[in-house]
Amino acid sequence: MDPQEQSRRVAAVFDRVAATYEAVDVDWFNPIAAGLVRELAPKPDERALDIGCGRGAALLPIARAVGPGGHATGFDISAQMVALTQADVDAEGLTNVDLQVLDASDPGLPLGTYDLIACSLVAFFLPDPAAAIASWHDLLKPGGRLGLSTFAERHPAWVELDAVFKPYLPPQMRDARTTGESGPFGSDAGVEGLLRAAGLHEVRTTHEPISVTFQDAEQWHTWSWSHGQRAMWEFVPEGERSAVKATAFQCLAGVTDDDGRIHLTQGVRYTLGDR
Repeated sequence: MDPQEQSRRVAAVFDRVAATYEAVDVDWFNPIAAGLVRELAPKPDERALDIGCGRGAALLPIARAVGPGGHATGFDISAQMVALTQADVDAEGLTNVDLQVLDASDPGLPLGTYDLIACSLVAFFLPDPAAAIASWHDLLKPGGRLGLSTFAERHPAWVELDAVFKPYLPPQMRDARTTGESGPFGSDAGVEGLLRAAGLHEVRTTHEPISVTFQDAEQWHTWSWSHGQRAMWEFVPEGERSAVKATAFQCLAGVTDDDGRIHLTQGVRYTLGDR
């Protein structure tokens, strides 16, 4: 697929989920971003950049940490994400934040500007992650640091659920978890290699398991439409979605507690490097 067309499709999906993103009573992106912010350890007065900021899961805590003497820039390919995050920034009264609509593959921002760059659950969506990360390296000040979050090991139930959609997905489909099964996002060494090839040094990786609870299978279904997985549902013909939903519910039945709740875990990889 043409990279520009791929970017347009990604932007359109996230425009459609912007209003529901992390807003269906399932905490997922916030704890993942919190781990990345913790690893990057933003300091007062620093200048920070959040690549693919979404609804501000990393951007807002970074802005609070750098304080009024610092600055946080966030951008996303989705104009709707940016608009809703801007409303959140305004509601909180943060004056040290600016938001833009840009493509992570070629943001075109001033070089040598940022003390830290955060990129949470974005790099695996890009047509050429290696080239993108190399361009991000140049946005850092000397001594600045870059941090990525990507998915690592996952609960077998996630594998079963993804397999339900697989017959409907085109070969070029880039999904946050399944893309990590092969290529550079399939291992610590692979992601670290992307950062080293971009010119970063002192590259290191930490892991954290993220736990998520669904009150029942219906809540999982609602949640699965509320973020990037919506794209997978949209590839399923409308007339077959009920059957796919039923099959997915069968997968979840095996991990449902006696009280009807579903508990799943997902490993998250945090990879950092310095300029």
